[in-house]
Amino acid sequence: MMDLQSKNRAFTLVELLTVMAIITMLIGLLIPSLNTVRRFAKNTKQSAQLASIGAALTTFRNDYGDYPPSKMEAGDYCGAHKLCEALLGQDLMGFYPETSWSGIADYNPVTAGQRVGRYLELATANAFRTSDLYNTAFPVGADALAAFMLCDVFGSKTIRLANNQPVKAGSPVLYYRANQSSRVMVGPSYGERIYNVHDSRLPVLLQQEADGRDHPLINPDPDRRYEFFYGDPSPPAVIGYIQDPKVPVPGHWPYRPDSYLLITAGADGLYGSGDDICNFGN
Repeated sequence: MMDLQSKNRAFTLVELLTVMAIITMLIGLLIPSLNTVRRFAKNTKQSAQLASIGAALTTFRNDYGDYPPSKMEAGDYCGAHKLCEALLGQDLMGFYPETSWSGIADYNPVTAGQRVGRYLELATANAFRTSDLYNTAFPVGADALAAFMLCDVFGSKTIRLANNQPVKAGSPVLYYRANQSSRVMVGPSYGERIYNVHDSRLPVLLQQEADGRDHPLINPDPDRRYEFFYGDPSPPAVIGYIQDPKVPVPGHWPYRPDSYLLITAGADGLYGSGDDICNFGN
C-alpha cells in the first residue's frame, strides 16, 4: 500500500536553496551574454547610421562638387554643425544652396522655395540643438547654440524638446573634411594639415564639461593637447588616433586623406576610447 505521507512529500529547504542557487548561477551566466548581444546590436545600428551619412555625403558631393566644409567659424559653428546643415538644413527643413556656412540663419520665407530636399530621413537622423544637448556655462556662440548636430544612436542622455517631451539623445557625430591639397598630417600649423583637429573641437569640449572627465581627443596638457589625435613622429613615436598604420610615410599619414572622417563616441560617450565607432580604421 502506498505511503500517503511519502506521496505528498514537499521539497526540503536544502533542495529549494539548491534550485535557487542553480537558477542564480544560470542568470549570472546569461546576463553578460545578453549585454554582449545588446552592445553588438547598438554597434551595428551605429555603423548603419554612419553608412547612411556616408551615402548622403556622396550624393551631396555629386550635387555640389565637393563634401561640405568643416572649418570652425568664429562663432563656434563647427564641422558637426555643418554636417547637419548640409544633410538636413539649418532648421531641418532642407539645405539652402546659397548658404554662407557661417551659422547665421540664412532661412526665411523668401528662401524657403530655394531649399532642396533633405539628404537624410529626419525621423532617423538623430538631430538635436546644441543648446538642448548641453546646459552649459561654457562660452559658446549664439549661432552654435541654436544650431543642430547629428547625434549617435547610443542615447547617453535624456533631454526635453520644446514641447517638454523627454527623448534619449546621443553624443554628436564629429565631422572633419580633408584638405586634399595638403600632404602633411603633422605640419607647422593646423591649417596646413590634411585634417584640422579644431574643426569639431567644440562638441568634445562641451562633452568634457558635461561629463566632468577628460576625453582623449583633447589632452588636458597644453603642450601635448592634440598628440593623441595626430600622433607624434619624433622618438619615441606615438601612433595617432587618425593615423593609418599601414602607410609607412615619415611624419605619419591619416586614414581617408581624400575625403572626410566621422567619429562617434560609442557606448561610453567618451571620444577617443576603444569603443568609438568611426568611418575609418577597424
